[in-house]
Amino acid sequence: MAMVDGSQGPGYVGIRFCDECNNMLYPKENKELKELMYTCRNCDFTKPSSDNCVYVNKILHKVDELTHIVADVIADPTLPHTDEHPCPNCKARNAVFFQAQSRRGEEEMKLYYVCCATNCGHRWTE
Repeated sequence: MAMVDGSQGPGYVGIRFCDECNNMLYPKENKELKELMYTCRNCDFTKPSSDNCVYVNKILHKVDELTHIVADVIADPTLPHTDEHPCPNCKARNAVFFQAQSRRGEEEMKLYYVCCATNCGHRWTE
């Protein structure tokens, strides 16, 4: 089965419900037949699975690296401050900055800024 992005793998795997009592079906192995089955815990209804996939977790968005920066870094006395890069959010001219390498080695180093203004804490990179 082909996925949307072209790689091989299962498509949508939804929750299955019992034909008898409409409760959720749970995956269970039939050890004698070596098959994946779905079984109701309420009425013992069982049906064979149409595929061998029980769960699919697809992450479709890119994680924003700025969300991992904690705003408390403004209290770190070891970080340098700058007034040459105003905050794009509140226009304050006091920010801490630091350099961090991304997880992917092919990308260059970046400077990250966190606004020191009270009640702002905006994070940005240039």
